[in-house]
Amino acid sequence: MKKPSKTLTGIAWLVFFISILLVLDVRYSGDKALVNRIGISAPSWFSSFTNIFKKDGLTNDYSQPRVVTRQQIVDEESTVINAVEKISPAVVSIVVKTMEFDFFTGPTMSDQGIGTGFIVDPNGLIVTNSHVVDNPEGEYTVVLKDGTTYEVEKIHLDEPSDLAIIEISARNLPTVEFADSDNLKVGQMAIAVGNALGRFQNTVTVGVISGISRQLQASGGYGDVKTYENVIQTDAALNPGNSGGPLSNSSGQVIGINVATSVGADNISFAIPVNTLIPLLEGFLKEGRIVRPYLGVTYTMITPEISAIRDMPEGAYISSVVRNSPASKAGMLRGDIITKVNDTVLGGENSLSTIIAGLKVGDKVNLVVDRDGREQKLTAIIEASPETVQ
Repeated sequence: MKKPSKTLTGIAWLVFFISILLVLDVRYSGDKALVNRIGISAPSWFSSFTNIFKKDGLTNDYSQPRVVTRQQIVDEESTVINAVEKISPAVVSIVVKTMEFDFFTGPTMSDQGIGTGFIVDPNGLIVTNSHVVDNPEGEYTVVLKDGTTYEVEKIHLDEPSDLAIIEISARNLPTVEFADSDNLKVGQMAIAVGNALGRFQNTVTVGVISGISRQLQASGGYGDVKTYENVIQTDAALNPGNSGGPLSNSSGQVIGINVATSVGADNISFAIPVNTLIPLLEGFLKEGRIVRPYLGVTYTMITPEISAIRDMPEGAYISSVVRNSPASKAGMLRGDIITKVNDTVLGGENSLSTIIAGLKVGDKVNLVVDRDGREQKLTAIIEASPETVQ
């Protein structure tokens, strides 16, 4: 018996490979396959053969999920990009002049980035943290996004809230827009813009709101401890240079002022709710100075856990009373525990500072105090807090 010629063998292999290619074309291209575009009806054996390459007899529906997934990614990226483009023109870097000594050249002056701020009024008002600009000997400068530099002319500090309003001579500046931080929801997007590590201007990090109404104690450079109440927790990465910068929502509206990050813990950072700033700013725009309701005490909140362990009532434990303050004039003493202010019982989200911040200068407040296990009733008249101006 004669063997088939090489020509016939080659033609057979060519037909086989072409058939495979056509089957794969029909499998992955569907209606756009070559046989469908040129109007050739495939024989029944050909259709059956293509089923070998199908998964569980299903039709080719893989392209649709890919398109949807890509659309979700594009939408999320667009949301962040739009928010950053809206807020970043109003974000500034804050630098301070420092004196350095070089063995060969002697003393030299240099600018060191120390924090971030954001513009709240087109006539040169900028908000940041008070701990960023609290050195009375510091010579501070503000750098806008376009690189323009302005000397800081005046600094107004509100140390209880760790906020500061600084003034520069610029005009017609872009400003931020505020959201209502009382309406925040855990899980919503959070975007931080700031001068990361004091070197990388307008760095953007993205995360979510991880928690609200947190209490935080932060240590300063001189061993002092600052207590922050009702702060926002986020997993957006914050660095020391982010202090004073804005935390925004997905619409590019400011929801908080970045203040602290946890040492030794990843993805745990904190911001002061913007609703803490708004009344201070409104008062400043009317009076030209920071006007804050003032009682004149330092305190620690006694939580339900501490109350149960120490057999103490819940409330604000007074650790010191400022001389000649409203609290001092009302007869408050160190060691007192304020359990009620007017009709509000202290505890949970009702901290003393939150309640006092909602009052006005001149308001009369009735205080219920636990003193050595006995209830005392005191009356204080709220005054304006002493202003710190540099």
